[in-house]
Amino acid sequence: MVDAATIEKLEAGFSKLQGSDSKSLLKKYLTREVFDALKNKKTSFGSTLLDCIQSGIENLDSGVGIYAPDAESYTVFADLFDPIIEDYHNGFKKTDKHPAKNWGDVETLGNLDPGSEFIVSTRVRCGRSMEGYPFNPCLTEAQYKEMEDKVSSTLSGLEGELKGTFYPLTGMSKETQQQLIDDHFLFKEGDRFLQAANACRFWPTGRGIYHNENKTFLVWCNEEDHLRIISMQMGGDLKQVYKRLVTAVNDIEKRIPFSHNDRLGFLTFCPTNLGTTVRASVHIKLPKLAADKAKLEEVASKYHLQVRGTRGEHTEAEGGVYDISNKRRMGLTEYDAVKEMYDGIAELIKIEKSL
Repeated sequence: MVDAATIEKLEAGFSKLQGSDSKSLLKKYLTREVFDALKNKKTSFGSTLLDCIQSGIENLDSGVGIYAPDAESYTVFADLFDPIIEDYHNGFKKTDKHPAKNWGDVETLGNLDPGSEFIVSTRVRCGRSMEGYPFNPCLTEAQYKEMEDKVSSTLSGLEGELKGTFYPLTGMSKETQQQLIDDHFLFKEGDRFLQAANACRFWPTGRGIYHNENKTFLVWCNEEDHLRIISMQMGGDLKQVYKRLVTAVNDIEKRIPFSHNDRLGFLTFCPTNLGTTVRASVHIKLPKLAADKAKLEEVASKYHLQVRGTRGEHTEAEGGVYDISNKRRMGLTEYDAVKEMYDGIAELIKIEKSL
């Protein structure tokens, strides 16, 4: 049973949320009925409904407002997670099943911009969680350390162009820190949304960064997710970037079992990042299309692309450079998610050239 103090916090939080003009998906789907059905439930890791919703209660301006404190939460608190997942992931219903992992034929992709006229850089990332460990809010200091050891010893076994160095955040020298900041590799302690979700405890214990010598392959350990695996390089050669990611993920997977759910795909801390968890993006200059925002948005929505400013969400396009990525991560394969972005960017470049 959930203790009285937690129930009291839940009731107070529920009232605060309902009395607010919050636009979050949490507010939209946490009805009294759902709340009453879930407030006494607990996962085997001891997570309650409060652990899932506290960030959204504290930050009423959240877009989503909910995190999963452990992999089980997606099942135990399904009455709340399912409708939020369906809303965010364009109608991925509770009866739908995410397809099996399929990286597809890497060779069918190519370089989107061989002349380097438009694309500044290309990046593909995915998130993974280690089986048998809860997510951030439930992790103990000892578990953080144990996970860091597993990750760093696994990554030190990588070979070829993936070979590199693991830098723990704990005890990091000022020089290394500055170098990682200059490379845009260093992650900071979580924002207020993650802080409120208790995702930043025992900082910087267990957190670390791995990168290869060419700085085209990067792994974040215990930032928002257990693992963020990232492949990137300058220019538009998506095939090369994607191939590197696929090779790395397959290699890491042989040594570390990942949390996976038959219906939802790969599980991570945030319900916006399930299924393939793949985000393929380019930094791209489209000066003519930038002047015709409506046309840009029209093509983007046709190919399910997300258009952001240069530095990601809620930022401006500096010097006409946009960050454009695939929007869909669930209900389609890894290959299809990346191919959709590939086709969309090819179309945008074609239109830019014709204007």
